[in-house]
Amino acid sequence: MRGPHNLWRLIRTGATLERTGAMGVVLDAFDAPRPIRIAFRTLVWPFKRLGIEGDASMPPATRALSALGPAYIKFGQILSTRPDVVGVDIANQLRVLQDKLPPFGVEQARAQIEAELGVPLDECFSEFSEPVAAASIAQVHKARRADTGETVAVKVLRPGIERAFRTDIDAFYFAADVIETLSPASRRLRPRDVITHFESVVMGELDLRLESASASQYAANTEDDEGFQLPRIVWGLSGRRVMTMSWAEGAPLGDNDAIDAAGHDRVLLSERVLQLFLNHALRDGFFHADMHQGNLKVAPNGDIIAYDFGIMGHIDEYTRRVYAEILYGFIRRDYKRVAEVHFEAGYVPADRDVDEFARALRAVGEPIFGMDATRISMARLLSYLFEVTERFGMQTRTELILLQRTMVVVEGVARSLNPHMNIWNVAKPVVEDYIKTSIGPRAAIRDLVQTAQVLGRFGPRLPGLVEAALIQQSDGVFNFKPSPWPTRILWGSLGALVGVAITVAWHLWS
Repeated sequence: MRGPHNLWRLIRTGATLERTGAMGVVLDAFDAPRPIRIAFRTLVWPFKRLGIEGDASMPPATRALSALGPAYIKFGQILSTRPDVVGVDIANQLRVLQDKLPPFGVEQARAQIEAELGVPLDECFSEFSEPVAAASIAQVHKARRADTGETVAVKVLRPGIERAFRTDIDAFYFAADVIETLSPASRRLRPRDVITHFESVVMGELDLRLESASASQYAANTEDDEGFQLPRIVWGLSGRRVMTMSWAEGAPLGDNDAIDAAGHDRVLLSERVLQLFLNHALRDGFFHADMHQGNLKVAPNGDIIAYDFGIMGHIDEYTRRVYAEILYGFIRRDYKRVAEVHFEAGYVPADRDVDEFARALRAVGEPIFGMDATRISMARLLSYLFEVTERFGMQTRTELILLQRTMVVVEGVARSLNPHMNIWNVAKPVVEDYIKTSIGPRAAIRDLVQTAQVLGRFGPRLPGLVEAALIQQSDGVFNFKPSPWPTRILWGSLGALVGVAITVAWHLWS
């Protein structure tokens, strides 16, 4: 229930951060000003003893987020990829949240698998290991199929995870309501819509049948991508709470020592992981939206292997084109065009000044170009970008939240492999290729072909639809009669012929 009782959850969150020592660490990481530090400490200190003590063997930030539950752990996973935002020390501490959390018992896992698949575990697997990785929502076991002898990975949801996430999400909704009430200016950020989007993503992650389907679609989209692999889903041994897939052998992408020992080129890998993400987002509109180091490996042949498909992002063709034009404008340092795209897409209110917005964007983009990536403070850059969006009345675009968040995570992964990587230089060839194929004469003809195909399908119905519209508009003044069937057939044939003609023209152009 999303009521005031969730205030207790929020108080306990602050108290846990204070009790575990994470409050000071977090405030230091974000370089919070002194008044903010005093305000937080004053509000939270009286409730310190109400906080969860957590595992004292863990560093403060990891200890606090682990104690608070799965939704907070997800937040920590994102921060673990951004040493430039929270600092190297905290990022390394939070990295254990990716796949090194305390597991639940193997007997609980066996019981869940048997309940889900409806058969004894020994009939499915001749070998079944202790957990090899444990994350916020599920854990993974290495097993051997009883029928084929194939080595597989078996993913099992944590017991009670659905209820735990519901508790956190309800508290987040309450916090969003409080923020919108106390700070009307925050409404442009649409905090409730952001939480709604987060909820839909998480609820999908808690049904492993949907994850299996996403993995299958992702594999079909990327089967020709060089340097990229995905494990194969074993549908007969998968269900709502269990998912089985082929075993992915390789070095964790977050283990630079192992990558170096295997002789892989980290600079090449850093570029590949970013370009793969951009290709999937722009070309396919369907991308892996949880690409942190815990979900990526490097195969012995140097390919990048992705797994854990619980969070996948989808963006429509129009949004992809807008996003590509914005990226392309930044790459070309054409800030006026970037500003115009924001206005054309309705991202910035029409009553604002486009030239002033372009100058503000220049202040965001220029520090990046020609500068060593290690000297760029992403925390300060994001802070200034937030100021710009507030000044120009930009509202949060919920359809882009997952894309933007994943972009931040993937850049963090790439920079952990190569701290000197410049995101714009690496992104340029992918974005330019998308621009060439999706924005221009060829793309316009393709759009016309698709429109004609739709018209062709509705051709036989078009005369009736037009006549119905005219009758409605006439409001009974004119007495329209439906056209005879020969006329309808003629109109339908003409619609189909137009579709065929444009389709032929498109193939000739291609």
